[in-house]
Amino acid sequence: MSGVSLNKTSTSLAVGGTETLAATIEPDDADNKNISFVSSDPSIATVTPKQGKITAVAVGTATITVATEDGDFTATCEVIVS
Repeated sequence: MSGVSLNKTSTSLAVGGTETLAATIEPDDADNKNISFVSSDPSIATVTPKQGKITAVAVGTATITVATEDGDFTATCEVIVS
């Protein structure tokens, strides 16, 4: 594995809104393609650990991070909730 990236580096949502992030793992034929998503502030925005579905909870800003299972690579998306 040489890296992970997200389809967005930032997104804006209204409270109650949802969006699903898409992660891309490089190279395509990597042996371990397991990833997990986590929110820096679940009181602002939650994210499903495997699917990357963001739900806006309250007004504010949170960062969603996707990490490879081995922990060597990460990518982030800033979520602005209004």
